[in-house]
Amino acid sequence: MTSLEIGLAGIGVLFLLLALRVPIGVVLGVVSLGGIYLLLGERATIGVARSMAYEFVAKWELSAIPLFLLMGSIAFHSGLTHGLFECARLWLSRLPGGLAVATNYAAAGFSAATGSSLATSAAMARLAVPEMLRRGYDPTLATSVVAASGTIGSMIPPSIPFVLFGMFAGVSISKLLLAGILPGILTAFVYGMMIIFRCWMKPSLAPASKEDISWRMRLRALREIAPLPLLIFAVMGSMYSGLATATEAAGFGAFASIIIAMYMKTMTREVLYKSIFETLASTGTIFFIGIGAALFSRFLAFAGLPQLIGSMAEEFTYDPMLLLMIVPLVYLLLGMFLDPMGLLLLTIPIFLPFFQAAGFDLIWMGVLVVKFIEISLITPPVGLSAFVVRGVVGDTVPLGKIFRGLTWFLLAEVIIVALLITFPEISLVIPNAMDE
Repeated sequence: MTSLEIGLAGIGVLFLLLALRVPIGVVLGVVSLGGIYLLLGERATIGVARSMAYEFVAKWELSAIPLFLLMGSIAFHSGLTHGLFECARLWLSRLPGGLAVATNYAAAGFSAATGSSLATSAAMARLAVPEMLRRGYDPTLATSVVAASGTIGSMIPPSIPFVLFGMFAGVSISKLLLAGILPGILTAFVYGMMIIFRCWMKPSLAPASKEDISWRMRLRALREIAPLPLLIFAVMGSMYSGLATATEAAGFGAFASIIIAMYMKTMTREVLYKSIFETLASTGTIFFIGIGAALFSRFLAFAGLPQLIGSMAEEFTYDPMLLLMIVPLVYLLLGMFLDPMGLLLLTIPIFLPFFQAAGFDLIWMGVLVVKFIEISLITPPVGLSAFVVRGVVGDTVPLGKIFRGLTWFLLAEVIIVALLITFPEISLVIPNAMDE
């Protein structure tokens, strides 16, 4: 077999193992090392295996991942995020579908604190779904809004997918994180408008609230959650102003979350232990998949596939819009079967030459790729966000109903993606302002 044939065969074996539900980190590592062994022999394989793991993790940029994860875990376990839903409920409950709208925006705020889509879905499922069901909301609406709005965590910074994309693509991670702000807000806004429209057209989905809410109650709720937006704005502001890199901002955020929790007297030994344990577990999982992705990139390089991909990519220099039509379809298809982090790390080495050949701004493409990853979280049959919500609510709402409700959010995503493609400035205006 030629080197190119071995590379193509390796890709085929990779997808076969993924179809058999083998963990993606294991698949990437086994296929890559097996392919390198066939191409270069035993000594080269051992050398690559020993060096690549260190080369991947020993990058300053990647230290932002555990620091952002630690910030989010402390914010959650110390109670900094617990008042978000109540605050949103008090301010938005008078709107059609007010509790669902409140859940949507509370999830956006929670995402900005934790940076985790699945953690947001799990937390909102515990807080919001029982409250909506108690007030007579349609179960399909109550669960689908939580599953969908939880995905905003991939877009609104701090976002782990942006850190990984920036590291592999060689672009500014700070700019990528800032580029996600407006698309994340746009996503929450379009979701909110869709919920209001549906509930206005069909009031039985969400009975109107009759609760008497005073302005004093609303203002008190705002005061209770004030430390959280201050923390988020401080982290984002330090990057936007150029005072800190993404890693430095992550370190500041982790430190500030501890200080705020201590000031609020909610920092206990148990909170610190849980936060550190969760951070270590999540970091280990991400890095394990990342090392596999790095090995896979090296295998592709040894097999000569980048040259093949590069020659194919030249076709898209004549019709970049064709590429923008193909990429979402590939992510939609693979997202039905792969977890989001694995999907991201698997596809970056393959698609990056296409983006570069087409002359696309890589910051803009990073936003689009993360948006496609978001959509994969709510796409059947393996929409992980839907499964997380189903795991929290139990047998109260069947999985089929959750996915049926998510159809409306997938339609909203079509509008959002169209806007992001038509108007790249939505993604680029903030990071471009850093250069002025």
